[in-house]
Amino acid sequence: MPNKILFLTLKVFAATGGIEKVCRVAGKALYEMAISKDATALVYSMYDKQKDADENRYFPSEMFRGFGTAKIKFILSSLLKARSCDTVILSHINLLVVGWMIKKISPSTRIILFAHGIEIWGKLGSRKKMMLQCCDSIIPVSQFTSDKIQKVHQIPSNKCRVLNNCLDPFLPLGKEKSGRDIFRKKYGYTGNEQVLFTLTRLSSKERYKGYDRVLHALVKVKAQYPQIRYLIAGSYDPQEKAHLDELIARLGLDQHVIIAGFIDDAVLVDHFTMADIYVMPSMKEGFGIVFIEAMYYGLPVIAGNKDGSVDALCNGKLGILVDPLNTEAIEDAIERILENKQSFLPDRELLMANFSYENYKHKLETIIEQP
Repeated sequence: MPNKILFLTLKVFAATGGIEKVCRVAGKALYEMAISKDATALVYSMYDKQKDADENRYFPSEMFRGFGTAKIKFILSSLLKARSCDTVILSHINLLVVGWMIKKISPSTRIILFAHGIEIWGKLGSRKKMMLQCCDSIIPVSQFTSDKIQKVHQIPSNKCRVLNNCLDPFLPLGKEKSGRDIFRKKYGYTGNEQVLFTLTRLSSKERYKGYDRVLHALVKVKAQYPQIRYLIAGSYDPQEKAHLDELIARLGLDQHVIIAGFIDDAVLVDHFTMADIYVMPSMKEGFGIVFIEAMYYGLPVIAGNKDGSVDALCNGKLGILVDPLNTEAIEDAIERILENKQSFLPDRELLMANFSYENYKHKLETIIEQP
């Protein structure tokens, strides 16, 4: 374990997305590793304010510094601090220029980059590609992302060390049936419905999450299962909401689909435990933390087989992988689960063996300690 680690991030607490979740958990793991090894770990965030870290559960606010959008100050402070650090970890490719500058002024400092998904799958400009080469190690969150990096950017395989995302150690337990039924009533469900659930950001510029394919599949599913309902949750832009409203009306699904909009983390567990199936046949998931969260709450999961979702479902051992472009395959997967839900419940032992926080911390420590 290095004596001093600096973890550079864009946001940790000021947003609730998947990358921010990764940063919070990674920060906690680094803190605990440092304590056990009598080392030091620091977290610098470009966009968080210092007060955002107050009373957080992941690590002491004393090891955190938020710069509140003061980019120049963040960069200069990072460069200064990095000179005394063994290892600098970058949470995102958008911090690559800082890592490159650190390498220039302190060649012995080890630079490690987290690679999440689409931000690093495509071709990079010559300057950014050159900066990518300065990284001593890259941590892709899935084998799919690792393969993409090696193929597109000609990164040697020995530089890529896959580390799947994990379950947040502070995830609350699921609700009992009574609590589940109470929350269902908030959406007008009477108790006999079979509820499909998707949680994602709905964007007119990023239509790759697969909820539109699920809507098309639902047309045939509802003929055999008239009690089927589909709850789509997550923030949306006006254009996408209008698009979905038009599609739902055209498919005759008005009585079967609810677009819930943004939901707070405080009621996330309620939404998982009120559902029967989690479905999101995406095409561009770097990993898909939402899949392992759904499985943590006991939901059978349907995901796409063309991205990092394959890692989250352990190559199909934890759920059903389908061609995200094949509506019939999605329809078939939904009907198979509805016919015998017990056969598709996720293996909790396998889930925790692969995606527990303790497993994640151990693997991260191994990666950091390797030369």
